[in-house]
Amino acid sequence: MNPRNSRQFGRWKAALIGSALLLALPSAMPAAATTAPGASAASGQEQFRKLYLGSAWYPEQWPEERWAEDLRLMQAHGANVVRIGEFAWSAMEPTEGAYDLGWLVRAVRLAAKYDIKVVIGTPTDTPPAWMTQKYPEVLRIDGDGKRLGHGGRRQFSISDPHYRQLSRDIVSRMAQALGHEPNVIGWQIGNEYTDESYDPAAKAGWIDWLKDRYGTLDKLNDAWTTQYWSQTYSDWNQVPFNTEKGNPGLMLEQKRYITGQWVAFQKNQIDAIRAHALPAQFITTNLGGLGWANRFDRYAINRDLDFASWDNYVGTGHLQPYRNGASHDLVRGWKRKNFWVMEIQPGFVNWAPVSNMLYPGETRAMAWQAIGHGADGILYWQWRNALNGQETMHGSILGPDGKPLPVYDEVVRIGREMARATPVLAGTAPVSPVAILQDYPSRWTIDFQPHHKDYDQIGVLLDYYAPLKDALGSVDIVEADGPLDRYKLVVAPNLAILTPDMTARLSAFVKAGGHLILGPRSGQRDAYDRLQPRRQPGPLADLLGGQVEQFYALDEPVAVGTGTARIWAEDLTAKAPDTQVLLRYGKANGWLDGHAAALTRQVGKGRITYVGALIDPDLMKTLIDDALKGAGVARDFAVPADVELMTRQGDGRSIVILINHGKEARSVTLPETMTDILEGGTKQAVTLGAEGVAVLQRGTDK
Repeated sequence: MNPRNSRQFGRWKAALIGSALLLALPSAMPAAATTAPGASAASGQEQFRKLYLGSAWYPEQWPEERWAEDLRLMQAHGANVVRIGEFAWSAMEPTEGAYDLGWLVRAVRLAAKYDIKVVIGTPTDTPPAWMTQKYPEVLRIDGDGKRLGHGGRRQFSISDPHYRQLSRDIVSRMAQALGHEPNVIGWQIGNEYTDESYDPAAKAGWIDWLKDRYGTLDKLNDAWTTQYWSQTYSDWNQVPFNTEKGNPGLMLEQKRYITGQWVAFQKNQIDAIRAHALPAQFITTNLGGLGWANRFDRYAINRDLDFASWDNYVGTGHLQPYRNGASHDLVRGWKRKNFWVMEIQPGFVNWAPVSNMLYPGETRAMAWQAIGHGADGILYWQWRNALNGQETMHGSILGPDGKPLPVYDEVVRIGREMARATPVLAGTAPVSPVAILQDYPSRWTIDFQPHHKDYDQIGVLLDYYAPLKDALGSVDIVEADGPLDRYKLVVAPNLAILTPDMTARLSAFVKAGGHLILGPRSGQRDAYDRLQPRRQPGPLADLLGGQVEQFYALDEPVAVGTGTARIWAEDLTAKAPDTQVLLRYGKANGWLDGHAAALTRQVGKGRITYVGALIDPDLMKTLIDDALKGAGVARDFAVPADVELMTRQGDGRSIVILINHGKEARSVTLPETMTDILEGGTKQAVTLGAEGVAVLQRGTDK
C-alpha cells in the first residue's frame, strides 16, 4: 500500500475493520441490524409510478454532436430512461484530482429535451489507468495470491481503504454535480459485483472480523471443530484467508465476511450520494451472475438499497421459462417488492459458448415475462456497439454505424405496448399465497460438500417451483430468515442450515395454520456449519414427529410411490403416533426398500411435511396439488402447454399476462370476460402465436 501518511492509513484501516463487522450470523444479529439507521433515504418511488424502457448509453465513446440523434432514436422506440456513466471514470477524472463532469451534465440535460430520464452509474467497476499505475495497491489479489493488472474490469480491491476513498471522492463529485438535476431519477452503484480480493487489507479485516465474532480462539476452535485433522489455531494470523477448500465452518464464515466487505464497499458510495443528492433519487445496483450466483449474500447486499435490480441474459440457446421466471421471483424477493431489469439481452450476447440470436419475438417475450414477474423497468445492454473493446460483438439496438439493427423494430413494439399498459400496471405487483424459501448459507454448505456431482440446488428448487407456478401464476421466493405470516403454504427445498430463530419462526408458522414442506437435507447443519447433534430435520424433528435415519446419494433410480427418485434419497422413520407416511420406497437399493420417503404431520392448525427424495415431475405435481388443496390455496385458471400465466394486483386492479413460449399457436379460454390492454376490446378467449403476448385486465379483483 502507498498511504499518504501513517495517520491517514490508520483512519482507513479503522473504517475498513468497522465496516467488516457489519455482517454476523443470523442467530447473533438480526438481518435488519446490518442496515444502519437512515442508510436508505425515503425514495420518491418514481421507479414504480410507470413502466420504464431504455438502455445503457455511453456518450463518452462518441462525438457530442452525435448525442441528439441517439436520443431521438431512443425516443422513437418509446424509451423513457437511459443509464449512463458506469464505465466512464477516466472521462470524469482524466488525471488524479482533475475532474471533468461537464459532459455528463450536458448529456443529462440533453436527455431531458427528449423526455428521457437518467440513471447515473457510479464508475467504480473500472478504475482508470493513472490510478492503477500510481497506486498499485488498489488492484485486486485473487485467491492464488496473484495481483491483477489493468486493461479489463473488476481488477480493483473492494477491501483496499485507498480504493474506497478514491471511489468516495469521485462519487461525491458526481453527486454534487448531478444530485439536484431534475432529470436524474436514480443511481446505480458500480456494475455487477463479482470478485472479492485477498490483499493484505482484506486479510487484516478478516482477522479483526473473527476476533469480534468469537472473542477468543478457543470459541473459534470449538465452533469449527478444529481438532479434526489437527487444524487447531493458537494464533489469529494462522487462520487461512484464500479460495482453497478447507474446513466448512471457516468457509462459511469467509462467505459472510466477504458479504460484509461488499456491503461496506457499497455503503461507502451510498453515503457519498445521500450527502448531496435529493432524497427522491433512488439508489440500486445491477446484480449479475444470471440471478442465482451466490458468491455473497444478496439479501444483505440489498438491505441498504431502495430496490433490487439485476441483469437478465439467456446466453446460449433460448429462454427457459421456469428457470428465468424463478430468477425474476428470486430478485423480487431480495427486497419483497418490484424490481428493475437494469440490463436485458437485445437478441444475443458475446460471452456464451454459442452466442446465438433469440427467435423473432423472443426479445419481446423476455421483456413481458420480466414485467409479469414484477419488473417495472427494462433497460437493454447496450444501445450501440462500441468500435473496439472486449464486448464489441455483443448484441445491441444500434450498430457501429449508428443505424438501427433488426431488433430495433421489436423494441419499438415493446415500447408501444409498455406505454399502453402503464396506466393499468402502475402500482401493481405479483401477489402469492405461496412462498419458496431460499437461503444463501444453506446453499453454500451444500456447495461445499454436495455428496453427488449432479445435486443441483437450483434444479431442486425448480422441481417444486414448476407445479406451483403452473397452479397459481405467481410464486414468491423469499429469504428463509424473513416473515411468513402472509403465506398459506411454504416450501423449503434445500434448507440445510437451521438457526434457532429460523426454527422458532417455522414452528410458529405451522402451529398458526400454515403448511410447511421441507425438502431433502433440511436441518442437517447449524449456523456454524456443524452437523446438528439431532438427526434431520434437526431442531424441527420433534415438530415433524420423525427423523432421517440415513441419507443416500443414488447411483441408480429407485421406486418411490407411483414414481421414481434419482440422485438423492433419505430413509425416514415416524416417531410420533400421529405422524403419517406420505410416500414409501418400492424395490430400491436394499437399504430403502419399503421404508418411508416422506412424512407428514398435523400440528396445531397447520401441517409439516418432509420429503426426503428428489422425485420425478409427475409425482411432484401430485404432491404439490395435494398440498395446495390441503392448505386451502385456490388454483388459478388452466392454460395450455408452453403458455405462461402471470398475475399482478394492486390499486383495485387485477392484471393477467400470458406468453406463449412455444413455436405453435395456442388458444387460451379465459375464466371470465377480460379487457385486452394491448389490442383493445374485451375477450373471453385469446389466441397466441409463437412468442405471443397478451395483457388482460380482469373485471374485478380475485
